[in-house]
Amino acid sequence: MSPFARIALCALSLTTAQGALAQHLPDTVTTDVLRVCGDPGNMPFSERKDDGFENKIAAIIADELKVKIRYYWLTQGPGFVRNTLGTGLCDLIMGTAFGGDLVQTTNPYYRSAYTLVTRAGEFDGVTGLDDVRLKGKSIGVIAGTPPVNRMGDLGLVSNMKAYAPYQLDPARKHQTVAAEIVAALAAKEIDAAVLWGPAAGWLAKRSGTAMNVAPLLKEPERPPMAYRIAMGVRIGENDWKRTLNGVLRKRKADIDAVLRDYNVPLLDEEENKLAQPAER
Repeated sequence: MSPFARIALCALSLTTAQGALAQHLPDTVTTDVLRVCGDPGNMPFSERKDDGFENKIAAIIADELKVKIRYYWLTQGPGFVRNTLGTGLCDLIMGTAFGGDLVQTTNPYYRSAYTLVTRAGEFDGVTGLDDVRLKGKSIGVIAGTPPVNRMGDLGLVSNMKAYAPYQLDPARKHQTVAAEIVAALAAKEIDAAVLWGPAAGWLAKRSGTAMNVAPLLKEPERPPMAYRIAMGVRIGENDWKRTLNGVLRKRKADIDAVLRDYNVPLLDEEENKLAQPAER
């Protein structure tokens, strides 16, 4: 085969991942190690020191597959998928919304929701964004997230404090934007916060201030406030996806235990209610 034909064939294999050709290519670049695409500073999800719950779940996956873990670290932001899975430097993204179009997703391994975070004793009993007690209050939220649209519909935008979605300044005080918002709530710089539950539960517990974290279970379906979370692999890697689905089924109890240890609000798979341990 000429060099030009060989180059053309390689290009074809990269651009037709869902075609028949892709089914004959290995699903992972390296089969003797679990190569995970991870953010080195995104607690409680992941951290270079392996302290996050996604690190713990990756360890469960590796244990079941009887392989070691190797991380490829990249800060979450625009281009994360393209520069991790897309380059072949790693084979698995631990947490991604089920059904997303940038990757092929496994079966979901948990379901959670956005939450209202408040200081204990100040908005006790508030479980929805339409509660009149939130009117005129300063509410911290990450710009561009689904709750922003809902807050606009309810007239909460005028007092809303929107934080930029990414903290890329190396001199930043807090590791993540969610951590910055919870710190502002603890310092009484804002009255409440609306954050993704898996981050909010852990951050609130570690804030040094007693806080309530209430999942937003009574909001309209659009924009959605609850999401199923799966793992992401490259499109067309069906054998790899099936392997992971098998592990997720077999080690479900171990994975649930990790999520609960990190105060992740876990929802019932079918109903919009918090799931009890026996229900999952």
